[in-house]
Amino acid sequence: MKAVHIKDLDGPSTVAVVDVDPPSRKDDEVLIDVHAAGVSFPEVLQTRGLYQVKPELPFIPGAEVAGVVVDAPAGAPVRAGDRVAALPFLGAFAEQVACPVDATFPIPDALAFEQAAAIPFNYLTAHFALCRRGRMSAGETVLVHGAAGGVGSAVIQVAKAFGAGSVIGVVSTPEKGKVALGAGADQYLLADGFKDAVREATGGRGVDLVADTVGGDRFTDSLRCLAADGRMLVIGFTAGSIPEVKVNRLLLNNLDVIGVGWGAYAKTRPGYLRGQWTEILPKLESGALAPPIGGSYAVDDVRDALEAIESRRALGKLVLRLRG
Repeated sequence: MKAVHIKDLDGPSTVAVVDVDPPSRKDDEVLIDVHAAGVSFPEVLQTRGLYQVKPELPFIPGAEVAGVVVDAPAGAPVRAGDRVAALPFLGAFAEQVACPVDATFPIPDALAFEQAAAIPFNYLTAHFALCRRGRMSAGETVLVHGAAGGVGSAVIQVAKAFGAGSVIGVVSTPEKGKVALGAGADQYLLADGFKDAVREATGGRGVDLVADTVGGDRFTDSLRCLAADGRMLVIGFTAGSIPEVKVNRLLLNNLDVIGVGWGAYAKTRPGYLRGQWTEILPKLESGALAPPIGGSYAVDDVRDALEAIESRRALGKLVLRLRG
């Protein structure tokens, strides 16, 4: 079968498409014909050896897929022929993948495979960030950095679907602002000078939650945007640098800085992923969650997809097409 290999750590330009043997499933796994796979920032980091997961070279990257079940163990909640989304966490960039039963989920009939492949990694991260770690309450105001990216747009939609009163996206360009609005943000602000713009937009009150996928030099100003009892969600560092916080800044308004490590949390809690999927499935069926696809790439063009993310040109979620 056709698959993508990271064979060295020289970046996206050396990623290769190769022929490999199809996988065989274990007793607790589902075998899936992959129609589409989501492309995310961790795959870019893996091409340079900068991600915390460092498989032995060469390896097949990719954390999330959508496709059709080929074979499943008896008693599994899915069976051959079912349309599913799944989280193998590694090995998704291939025409077939074996995935744990607990990380394989049914998808609505009306949901295209490309959209379904954009859901597991980003939307379950967003759900965990806002609903579990951030303790978001109905009516709260949420500020989202990187609002035009895959995770950022997912945070916008999950926030709105689960009751946020207002969602403000922070982006680097007006073009990206349009993407944030398309994802459901109530308004967007440009990153340059966002702190003062937030104060103006909220009548001086500030926001209840900041979802930060960017890091870097925005961090301190994000803390200054929080209202009393506000929470800062640390989701990622696409800007490259990891910020530091002077903890005295947290005292005056009783602020929380909260780490969001969804993958590590879910992997050690059997059934947690399925519980998350049960919560978001009605939102998928209603259309409240509908990933904006920023680019759909044939598998042979995987380098282009990775380079678009690395250069921060990607708008919305990028996906690879493995079939059809």
